[in-house]
Amino acid sequence: MAAPFSSMTSVRSLFRPNLNPLKSYHSPSDCYQKGFDRAKYHPGNVIAYSWSSTANFARILDVAIKSSGKNVVVKHLPRKRLVRCATIEEIEAEKSSIEKDAKMRMEKTIETVRTNFNSIRTGRANPAMLDKVEVEYYGTPVSLKSIAQISTPDSSSLLIQPFDKSSLKSIEKAIVNSNLGMTPNNDGEVIRLSLPQLTTERRTELSKVVAKQAEEGKVAVRNIRRDVLKAYEKLEKEKKLSEDNVKDLSSDLQKLTDEYMKKIDSIYKQKEKELLTV
Repeated sequence: MAAPFSSMTSVRSLFRPNLNPLKSYHSPSDCYQKGFDRAKYHPGNVIAYSWSSTANFARILDVAIKSSGKNVVVKHLPRKRLVRCATIEEIEAEKSSIEKDAKMRMEKTIETVRTNFNSIRTGRANPAMLDKVEVEYYGTPVSLKSIAQISTPDSSSLLIQPFDKSSLKSIEKAIVNSNLGMTPNNDGEVIRLSLPQLTTERRTELSKVVAKQAEEGKVAVRNIRRDVLKAYEKLEKEKKLSEDNVKDLSSDLQKLTDEYMKKIDSIYKQKEKELLTV
């Protein structure tokens, strides 16, 4: 069981011990009777540790023990080191940071899935269909929605009104190259787009594309879960979390993962319904 951390900044230090004469013990169990807190026995070699602590400091004494015949010889190691221990507040802050980052990444995954879905046209006009269209504007690629106002006069058409009329031709070219399946109508003032009716075959094809994008979103969420579990395991190895802590946190993480999986399923079913509704 890991030793509890002080709420104040803790420092674990190793000080040069007094070099006492070598002592002999009949067995490793004698080490515990003589005040050692821990001993490990290996064939021909035993390592024992002893420490004392206060609210803020822990004094650690390392000794090496070598078996010699039937006796165990204790020899102090004349070395010094400094190891800093994390406080409870630091551990909680690290846990909170991991959880917050996981939730933020999962939210971004949901937004990416929504954006991808919106770029796939259904039978109804939606300005989001043009979200991925980039226009070459004065030598720089920019998103269409950043240089034009996009509206829906009716359910089957889009109206694009650029802030700068000199960009009309560039916008028209970008729409043609985007493979959206729509032919732009440029009257010198605005660009109109009419949405052709989707065939049953095309709706089925788009439904498969949406299903693939939904699965990619789920894979991204699972990868986030994997990364967080690795972070928890790292904290456990560093003795900042116990095995029970990791189990509880992993359970909470699974619930969060399931929640975002359901969100992806929900928006996928909604998009699929829009695609297949004639």
